[in-house]
Amino acid sequence: MSRPVRIPADVDRPDRVLGPLTARQLTILSVTGLLLYALYGATRSVVPLPLFLLVAIPIGLAVTVVALGHRDGVPLDRLLLAAIRQRRAPRHQVSAPEGVGPVPAWLTAEPEQETVAPTPLELPARGIDNGQTAGVVDLGDDGIAVIAACSTVNFSLRTPAEQEALVSSFARYLHSLTAPVQFLVRAERLDLAPQITELRDRAGGLPHPALEAAALDHADYLVQLSQHADLLRRQVLLVLREPTRPAVVDSVSSALGRLRRQPEAPAVDRAARQASEQRLIRRLNEAVELLTAAGIVVTALDAATATGVLAAACNPDTFLPPSAALAGAGDVVTAADLYDEFEGR
Repeated sequence: MSRPVRIPADVDRPDRVLGPLTARQLTILSVTGLLLYALYGATRSVVPLPLFLLVAIPIGLAVTVVALGHRDGVPLDRLLLAAIRQRRAPRHQVSAPEGVGPVPAWLTAEPEQETVAPTPLELPARGIDNGQTAGVVDLGDDGIAVIAACSTVNFSLRTPAEQEALVSSFARYLHSLTAPVQFLVRAERLDLAPQITELRDRAGGLPHPALEAAALDHADYLVQLSQHADLLRRQVLLVLREPTRPAVVDSVSSALGRLRRQPEAPAVDRAARQASEQRLIRRLNEAVELLTAAGIVVTALDAATATGVLAAACNPDTFLPPSAALAGAGDVVTAADLYDEFEGR
């Protein structure tokens, strides 16, 4: 007779091979211990043991903290490697898929001015095109993806029976998953300037003076609110990804592929890409149907909106939304063009 088996919630948790230590932690601690022991064996004839311990104990404690510590669920050794990679990465990167062009002459006219050679910026997203019902994000060798905006549900105001029904509906969607998905909750700065301007412009056309005064008072309140607080708005996104290449079964080849990038990968033919897009759109339609029962409205983002979301994620401190009307990388912007552009916006 079969018995139920408890499955841990965190299925991505690494296996423990020796007590509470995982293979990665055990490797770091073992290598550090062997190196310290080899260093002691090489210097014990000239360095007293107390002096060696005075140096070795802080090193061992630091390595132990890095190997066993976590920050926001991420191991400290991975954070340390990410910090080293970020430190070694070029500081001046530009979006230039066709390659970095020469520096304009008017920038190098001054001999005492220091010139900085930028490097191409490599992003996971190669481009976004109009798919069947949504904007398809090209991830290169990693496949394709679509982004959909999800509405929120006020769970606490529902009755226990309604809450149980919502949880059951969401659980049905989770049980139907056959490929990885991501729910992303992002916060971005909120600019109330358009709403304030619209309130003041339409206040004069209201049918009663009291309504006009209330609209102006509300506009003044929004101005004070934006001056005394950092306003944020939250957006829930559903990201679906589909590979365009067959999965690698060999674990050794997969591990080597993670360590080094293949210089030349075979191009994906049009038929394989269309098949991946159809599977992706089918998964998106299933998410729309199943999440609707949970009270969540899923809206697929078109190419322009998906571009805006990705651009805002790369530059979250700007209030200026991306637009096709903005000047390109090779365009020369004059004062008149800049004025006309902002007047049109």
